[in-house]
Amino acid sequence: MAGTTREIVQRGLFFEEFEVGVRYRHQPGRTATEADNVLFSTLTMNAQPLHLDAAFSAEQPFGQRLMNSMWTLAVMVGSSVSQLTLGTLVAQLGLSGIEFTHPLFAGDTLYTETLIVSKRLSASRAGQGLVTMQHTGRNQHGVEVATATRVALVWCSEAWNGASS
Repeated sequence: MAGTTREIVQRGLFFEEFEVGVRYRHQPGRTATEADNVLFSTLTMNAQPLHLDAAFSAEQPFGQRLMNSMWTLAVMVGSSVSQLTLGTLVAQLGLSGIEFTHPLFAGDTLYTETLIVSKRLSASRAGQGLVTMQHTGRNQHGVEVATATRVALVWCSEAWNGASS
């Protein structure tokens, strides 16, 4: 095949490629920083001193600032995108069962895994399907810090038009 270059387009999975019961471990992990916490909290207008005030937080039960839980959730979902839904997502339909089971602190590294819980073709949107995923975040010690269930609407391979856009 001299003179031809093989081309690969980075993408997530089509509906048909999701398998119930498969667990994806997303890499790399993401080390949380104080800057992440302050920037995310202020960008989202969350003035909670547990995220922003070191002196206040030192007097609270955990003795230090906590990472903003919405940052943790956003990184958990975001870390799954390149492996699961990049370019194949139609819409995120919902998040439920969100639990923050252990604090995350600046300096901790968040690792996320996703279990495919269920999938079904959409009854109202031809060429699309719903996939339910359970995200679990753990720190560098393997301690679970958060869980969330996400429902995503994704393209079926035959209906996808992303290659032409």
